[in-house]
Parts: sequence; C-alpha cells; structure tokens
Amino acid sequence: MPLIALTGGIASGKSTIARRLAEHGAVVVDADAIVREVQQPGSPVLDAIAATFGSGVIAPDGSLDRAALGARVFGDESALARLNAIVHPAVRKESAARFSAAFAADPGAVIVYDVPLLVEARVDDPWDLIVVADAPAAVRARRLVELRGLTAGEASARIAAQVSDERRREIADIVIDTSGSIDETVAATDALWERLQARG
Repeated sequence: MPLIALTGGIASGKSTIARRLAEHGAVVVDADAIVREVQQPGSPVLDAIAATFGSGVIAPDGSLDRAALGARVFGDESALARLNAIVHPAVRKESAARFSAAFAADPGAVIVYDVPLLVEARVDDPWDLIVVADAPAAVRARRLVELRGLTAGEASARIAAQVSDERRREIADIVIDTSGSIDETVAATDALWERLQARG
C-alpha cells in the first residue's frame, strides 16, 4: 500500500488532514516529532548543533533552546544550510525506520508522512503520492493571528520564510483546498481516503 507525503505551509490545515487520515486507519509519521526526538539531550544531533552554533542554543536543562537556535538561523541561508545538514540525515534515517516498521507490522498499511519541509528536503524520495494542503496566504495569516496569537507582522514573516505555495502545488499529485471550513477539509480528506482504498 502507498507511502504518502503530506505537506503544506504553516496554518494550512495539514494537521487536520493527518488526524482524519489517522482516524481512517492510516499510520501517520510526524516529521516534526522526529526532529524533536533526534535533538534530545545527549543525542549526536544536539551535540553537533551545540558544536556548530555554540552553547547559547542549549537551555539550562540541557535541551535545545529552539527560540535561540531559530534566532541564529532565521534569515541566514548559510546557517540554515549548516543546521539542515546536521538534522535532515538523522530525520531521514529515523523516518525510514518507522516506515519499514509500519509496513512490517501491516503490509497493507497506508503510511502518511506529515512533513512541512517536503519541497526543501524530501521531494525526490520515492513517494507513491504527494498530497498538499493548500490555502491562500491571507487565510493562513489570519489563522496564525486568531488561533496562535501571532501579530500580523509575525504571521507574514513566518509565511514568507517558507517555500512558496506555487512550489508546493507544482510537486503535488493531489491538492486539498483547506481554505473553507474544517468540515469541508474533512470531507475532501474522506474522498482522498476512498481513492486510496480503490487503488489498494
């Protein structure tokens, strides 16, 4: 059964789609959760981040100070490239292990990789299907302000820092329009699930 990449910009409704697919029985592998795991205190990844960016990115309890690291790499392409060179291989290895484990447990599983940085890091992987959650930047900015408490300026900066919506749509096999209500997004996700079952 298929290995699906699910991506979308910040506040695009990607998590709503992932949750609904999980309710249908898909195995959802969360790239952000893997990133946090491979950066745990004592991990080779965290040690390499500290060696590269200095002890200022490590919190007093020994964990990664995400805000401090973010401030170091935001808007600095070379710094971000150095960080990605440390983190992405570890995430790739761990995600591959989880895909293999899920298929071993259930050869008929539908595996969904919930991955924000697909275009930037994993677009050439052998996905059976790439699904993009898509909503206009203005809609996503409003959600960031109303649901996450960002200022309008912060919301615009977050969206501008990500790859463009056009780039995501270019690589999509399926685009789910998430600009409407949650119920509409869920209905579109249900239609996707039916299509996956028909393929299987």
